[in-house]
This record gives sequence, structure tokens and C-alpha cells, in this order.
Amino acid sequence: MGGRLYLIPTPLGDQAPSEVLTPQVLALVQRLRHLVVENEKSARKFLKAAAPEVPQSEWVLYPMNKYTDPEALKGYLNVCTEGVDLGVLSEAGCPGIADPGADLVGYAHQKQISVYPLIGPSSILLALMGSGFNGQSFAFHGYLPIDKPERKVALKQAEKIAQNEGQTQVWIETPYRNLSLFQDLIQHLQENTLLCIACDLSLPSQWIQTKSIGLWKKAEVSFIQKRPAIFLVSGGQPKRKDFSF
Repeated sequence: MGGRLYLIPTPLGDQAPSEVLTPQVLALVQRLRHLVVENEKSARKFLKAAAPEVPQSEWVLYPMNKYTDPEALKGYLNVCTEGVDLGVLSEAGCPGIADPGADLVGYAHQKQISVYPLIGPSSILLALMGSGFNGQSFAFHGYLPIDKPERKVALKQAEKIAQNEGQTQVWIETPYRNLSLFQDLIQHLQENTLLCIACDLSLPSQWIQTKSIGLWKKAEVSFIQKRPAIFLVSGGQPKRKDFSF
């Protein structure tokens, strides 16, 4: 019987794994010994907190990032063909969602290795849940272009889709660029377009607010700088009469 590929979620911040992960996930972490990880240092910190009774020397960690050769990724799956279970750890949140884990999962399917995604925190879904926006039709774009003219075009196109199709538009940003993205949003989007900013999701410092662009222009948001954040856009006012922004 071949080994399985388990997609193991990790906390979005420094909280204890037991606060956000199920007992089933923690039990699996304690059992596995072979793991594909984005960053060895942060992975070992998580493993020490999630499975403190397991000696660090027993973990076999395989690096995975945007520079990892595809053939190396494929090679990591050899342990599964030998009957050994393999886990994948995202840097934060769910593997395969806005991280390189998706490539490894694709190779696993090619090799007919069973893939098991596990329940855990996803900043994208948590932000969508807390925004009040359309959760049945949404598009996650990752990062906006760095080039200012290209960014403006991308924002205008996304706003048009949000207005015409009712599809929620979602982005992430490098924390130190949060204020720059915010300024671009309020500069290029229309006054009645709705913007939700969700910071520090699942942490004690969590903060989520939805306002129209017109109201965001009057808001103090300097505190979002250097905090993990998700930005969501919805077109126009909600249809519910009891909603006001």
C-alpha cells in the first residue's frame, strides 16, 4: 500500500497550534516524520509546539519554495511510493493556497498518490467570511502588479467585474506595502465601491472592517502597516436594506 500525501495547515500567527488546529491534525503531525516545508526554521518552530515529545532529529524535512527544481519536488514523493506517508507544511495557513504546495499536489496526482487535505485556518476564506461580500462567486488574484500604471488597470478591471457580475475580488500584499496598496485602492476605485480590510486573522489582534471607498478616505489606517492583511472589493451597495456603510 502506498503512502499518502497530507496537506497540513499551520497557524496564521504565533498562537499555539492547539488553539486553531483540530486534535486529528495534531495527532497526524505527531505521527509523521517526513515533511515538505517552505521554511525549515519556522517549520521546526511549529513542530516543536505541535509535537514537543518528538525529537527534532527525527524529522526529515524537504525544502519547497519558488526556486525548488520541479524534479526535486517529484523526487520528494518517492517516499510515498515506498509506503511512507508524507506531509506538506505551508508557511502559514493552508498548503496549496497561495503557496508552492500546489505543484507538489499536482505531481502526486500524476503519480496516483492519495492526497488528503486537512482542516485549518485560511486567511483568504476567513476574510471572505468576515467581509459581508459574495461568498458564492469570488476571485483571488494573489498580488497586484507592482508597476503603478499596470496596478491601476488591474484595479479598474477588477472593480468592473465586481460591479457587473457581483464577484468579490480578493488580494494579498506584502505587509510593509499595505499602506501603499490602500492608497492605490482609495485613489483608483469609485466612492461607492466597498472595500474590506482584514488584518491578523485568527489572532487576538484580529481586525476586520468593511466600508465604502468614500468612507475609507476619511479613516485612519496607519496601523495596518506591517500586519498580515487581506483586501477584498465588492461593487456598489449590498441589496439588503438593513445594510448601511
